[in-house]
Amino acid sequence: MSLDLHPSAGQLTELIRQLRGLPEQVQEEADRALRLYAGIINQLNGNNVQECALGLHPDDDGGLTMSVFTVSTLASPGNAKLVLAGLASSAANNRAEDTRPLVLPCGLGYLAEKHLAAPRSSRRPELNETLPHHLWQGIVAVPAPNSAELIVLQMVTPHLDGADDYRNILLGIARTVTFTAPERATSDGTAAEESEAMTEAAATMRNDFG
Repeated sequence: MSLDLHPSAGQLTELIRQLRGLPEQVQEEADRALRLYAGIINQLNGNNVQECALGLHPDDDGGLTMSVFTVSTLASPGNAKLVLAGLASSAANNRAEDTRPLVLPCGLGYLAEKHLAAPRSSRRPELNETLPHHLWQGIVAVPAPNSAELIVLQMVTPHLDGADDYRNILLGIARTVTFTAPERATSDGTAAEESEAMTEAAATMRNDFG
């Protein structure tokens, strides 16, 4: 499910109207959820996130687990390719991270993955016993052409045993990244070649997803 990062005033007004129509005993919890949603939206927009998708998936124990996928831009001081190389080198020296270079249809990038301590709730500490203790985080970064920005794709999940599957999903998505405008004409042949490459990338992604 894609999270709406720029809800209109009308959408928010309608959401508040629906919350006010809920039974009184659940309004406080619904109001807390709305405040959490607003806080998340502000934080994502403050970090130049263009897309955020929430996933809910069955796990091996017959229950459910979740994931969060984001696409964001990260401004870099100077040449993005040199910055990317520096980040990859720095991450390679960090024993807590597993990194490797990537050759993608859109260019060179790198993959970094690590285990993180999951955040704890200070307002409702009683929930901490039911929350995951660790998260798997996978990051793919590629330099944007002709700019000083890095494009960052991130996948996070508490389902540590499914890290291989989530890594494959992240890599599959990364192989579909392109910097060619969709409306660009194919008369010069360049876009046609890139379109063919994208078709191959899509087939590879289908293989990654099984």
